[in-house]
Amino acid sequence: MKISFIIDALRVRDLRRKILFIIFVFAIFRLLANIPIPGVDRGNLEKFFGKFKAFGLLNIFTGGALERLSIVMLGLGPYITAIVILQLLTLIFPSLEKMYKEGGREGREKFEQYGRILTIPLCFLQTFGMLSLFRRQGILPQMNFLAMLSSLFTTTAGTILLMWLGELISEKGLGNGVSLLIFAGIAADFPTNIASLISGFAPERLFSYILFFLMVLAIIAGVVFVNEAKRNIQISYAKRIRGMRMFGGVQTFLPLSINPAGVMPIIFALSFLTFPPMVANFLSGMGGIIGTLSQQTISLFENSLIHSILYFILVVGFTYFYTMVVFDPESVSQNLQKFGGFVPGIRPGKPTANYISFVLNRVLLFGSLFLGTIAIMPTVVQAITGIGAFRFLVGGTSVLILVSVILQTIKQIRAELQMREYEV
Repeated sequence: MKISFIIDALRVRDLRRKILFIIFVFAIFRLLANIPIPGVDRGNLEKFFGKFKAFGLLNIFTGGALERLSIVMLGLGPYITAIVILQLLTLIFPSLEKMYKEGGREGREKFEQYGRILTIPLCFLQTFGMLSLFRRQGILPQMNFLAMLSSLFTTTAGTILLMWLGELISEKGLGNGVSLLIFAGIAADFPTNIASLISGFAPERLFSYILFFLMVLAIIAGVVFVNEAKRNIQISYAKRIRGMRMFGGVQTFLPLSINPAGVMPIIFALSFLTFPPMVANFLSGMGGIIGTLSQQTISLFENSLIHSILYFILVVGFTYFYTMVVFDPESVSQNLQKFGGFVPGIRPGKPTANYISFVLNRVLLFGSLFLGTIAIMPTVVQAITGIGAFRFLVGGTSVLILVSVILQTIKQIRAELQMREYEV
């Protein structure tokens, strides 16, 4: 990205005001992320996050808000979970599927409104689970009913406030507000990692540092490549005559992304990996078989090798599952047939849908394996180099979010600049 591009963007008054507004919202988010709920034991909290790596990964998305037990400690996680649940429900309820896929802009807005409503009970449930877990770990003191209720309402209000701020950013037209806030949370870890890297530097480990940054560059380059890579299927349109004019007779392409599921498989996998140890911690104080099984479950998920293997398998599996939810070859085939489009050499209708599914599954094999590899890279890089800083630069979800948000924002700003050039 050229420096002149940034200068041109800041010269335009409306564009400059939009960018400054987004930076102002980022500042509010960082302020909220540093306001903790009362009674936090910092020592036990640091031990907890050092022990449970899955919670450390979740902490990245909140920009350290979870690690500080702030009033926005859940970040935008409940809202994302609510949208994902509704997307999964489209497989069960045809009316919801019709609203989401065929309802146009109004249908999408209503779908998102349902997601906001569902976010509230999810916030209450997740906050109650988190607070109960932290009390058992000695991080928080015992709470009476009013104190617990106050914490529940405060944390839920924090998430709703972040949703509202995200919508305000989206209205500016420079990218998705939710994605930009998550981006801000991940990027906020940058100064802390620089300080950790400098404080832990030793001349005899120079080779490890060089190897670490070479691996980081390779990971970022790979993520950019996969994020932008497409498998094009050639589409031809039959010639049609309407009145005195002829339409069609052109060739185009149907682009299939190598990773159409985005970061959702990693988020699903993290949720599944976090849930068993969380439940086991609830039951670990009980005696008998339940207590023993709980302790064994905790030990199993603390094993880095087993954790990485399960993580990789879940990411690969969820990549196929979520792609099946968001991409329907039957619908694509019907739309092509409706507008006179066809794949050369393939009959319209069911054969076209089967061909698209065949190509998509072959593409997904590479995409899912790459996504699974990227997901476990923080553990691999730390094992090879011994450097634990900058986990967000080697972690799958964080790198995917950083890359996709930056590219999308650059495209939006360039579109704004080009629009103003046409107006002139």
